[in-house]
Amino acid sequence: MSRVCELTGKGPMVGNNVSHAKNRTKRRFLPNLQDVTLLSDALGRSFKLKISSSALRSVDHRGGLDAFLAKAKDDELSDKALKIKKDIAKAATAA
Repeated sequence: MSRVCELTGKGPMVGNNVSHAKNRTKRRFLPNLQDVTLLSDALGRSFKLKISSSALRSVDHRGGLDAFLAKAKDDELSDKALKIKKDIAKAATAA
């Protein structure tokens, strides 16, 4: 199971646990991923995605999934999100 956000590409980071005695041990900082269902206005259907909570706030701030994907970079998106973006672009040109 991949721990990567499907919309922003945010993944695990590596750092150190630091004790009071300054002993350092490796640890992982995992993104806060949530399984959410987002509605596309252009396509009129919903999509289940695994995204970080910060990406969910960004989607809400930009005005929905369609507006977020329109501005998103293709290299950050997962294959599933990239397909949704292309379907939305086709629906927008057809309308």
